[in-house]
Amino acid sequence: MHERFPRGRSAVVGAATFGCGEAPGWSNMELAHQAGVMALAQAGLLPRDVDGLFTCIMDEALSGLSFAETLGVHPRFLDNNRTGGSSFQVHAMLAAMALDAGLCEVALIAYGSNQRSAAGKLVQSSRPSPWEAPYKPLRPISSYALAAARHMHQYGTTKEQLGEVAIAARRWAQLNPEAFVREPLSMDDYLRARPVADPFNVRDCCLVTDGAAAVVMTRADRARDICPRPVYVLGAAQGTTHREIASMPDLTVTALAEAAPRAYAQAGVSPKDIDVVELYDAFTINTILFLEDLGFCAKGEGGAFVSGGRIAPGGALAVNTNGGGLSCVHPGMYGLFTIVEATRQLMGQCGDRQVKNAQLAIAQGNGGELSHEALLVLGSPETL
Repeated sequence: MHERFPRGRSAVVGAATFGCGEAPGWSNMELAHQAGVMALAQAGLLPRDVDGLFTCIMDEALSGLSFAETLGVHPRFLDNNRTGGSSFQVHAMLAAMALDAGLCEVALIAYGSNQRSAAGKLVQSSRPSPWEAPYKPLRPISSYALAAARHMHQYGTTKEQLGEVAIAARRWAQLNPEAFVREPLSMDDYLRARPVADPFNVRDCCLVTDGAAAVVMTRADRARDICPRPVYVLGAAQGTTHREIASMPDLTVTALAEAAPRAYAQAGVSPKDIDVVELYDAFTINTILFLEDLGFCAKGEGGAFVSGGRIAPGGALAVNTNGGGLSCVHPGMYGLFTIVEATRQLMGQCGDRQVKNAQLAIAQGNGGELSHEALLVLGSPETL
């Protein structure tokens, strides 16, 4: 089957975050609303200009309707898709197609969560598996630990290689004033951290924070008039392999392995062309798995690939330049934050962490327990 994605015919013209870290007193919807208004303002737009609305608020099944009401808009295109943390890549994919088809003119994608203020801990999956529940797994941590243990057994991946991921994320976070955790992290610090679920310790696991993010998209012809440096959607793809981790066909291979080649083909690029990679690093093993499945190294070589500071500031490949879910922000779902950071990099807005001459970026999202994967290939004006 030949996929026809509208390459470069839509663009992100505004991207914002709000309340990253701790935002006591704000509801999930209020956080999303604030980020949305900020993203619109970047493009000189107001809520009344939005006629395509995409959201996924964790505590409300009909969050799309509530968000439209909160913004005071009557969108003609509404999507409330829920695939977990990858929902927002799917939103952007649908928004690109809706904009190209003339179904809407201005698309707003927004998300907010007060998880840290409200719960203060990682919230377990809402639907326990009847086959796994008797063993009392600490989900989702146990599921990702299972994948990490398998990768270590099958390919010889080491604890220190997982640590390289955490340390690289922290080094990027130290360049980002918005990052929630910026204290130095050495390999000794990492190895001595409190165990959580073998082989993970607490530094292998994402933060629990509050926060909101939003992006605004419009057609390419309009984008050039309202944004000095639009970020174009060149390719997008998604894939699903399972729901419960016990049904994952191969604990070391995610759906990115088949989705990424489709997105690259749409964009007309390959991994070697990518300047910035923003990954959903809920756990350290994610970064290793996703780099392999995205084609930056062969399967089983991810541990070696991330070693020696390769993905840290000054390394060969810029990965999770805001500090990621491990050190910057992780309010329940992180996927929209990868789009925001990729956009900021391609717009040249990242200050001390700016990747020089960044023109192509990947913004990836992960849903469920390595269940659903989605990615966008984003490009600067020079890539059209």
